[in-house]
Amino acid sequence: MTRIPLTPPRSLTLRIAEWYARRVIGTVPDPARALGHHPRILRSWLGLERRVTSWHALDPALKQLALMVSAARIGCSWCLDFGYWEADRLGLPAEKIRQVPAWRDHREIFSDTEQLVMEYAEAMTETPPAVTDGLAAALRDTLGEKAFVELTTIVALENLRSRVNSAFGLTAQGFSRTCAVSWPR
Repeated sequence: MTRIPLTPPRSLTLRIAEWYARRVIGTVPDPARALGHHPRILRSWLGLERRVTSWHALDPALKQLALMVSAARIGCSWCLDFGYWEADRLGLPAEKIRQVPAWRDHREIFSDTEQLVMEYAEAMTETPPAVTDGLAAALRDTLGEKAFVELTTIVALENLRSRVNSAFGLTAQGFSRTCAVSWPR
């Protein structure tokens, strides 16, 4: 049960967000409806999300793995559900996507770089963050500084998303039912 009604006032901002979401992903995400209770925050959030799509220094598959590990660590079922859908759209193998929440138990299916990225996402998501100098240096050496900055920022953004969605009580919306990967509930 959500902690905020998903029926906000029908502001112009919400109507535009709904139109855009239906056009891009086929439905209106529950987080947009929750944020719709405060149109200025919704506008700012949407602006940020649109700008993030223009970041391309980090490989999209690595980015998706980091996002999903962070969401799994926080326990945001909405983010994981949407993450499986996004990973499927990127063409990531279903078996790999399914194992992301327990990646340490399935290291053999992940490359060294993928494991390094997921370890970093976990370390950033800890409270307090548990990033070490060695881990950061290994990632900078592997990815380059620009991609490292992008990775750090996208994991921080996923922490924001996952914590907001969890605090609102949002749960899986059914995105993973429409793809080759089913979310292991």
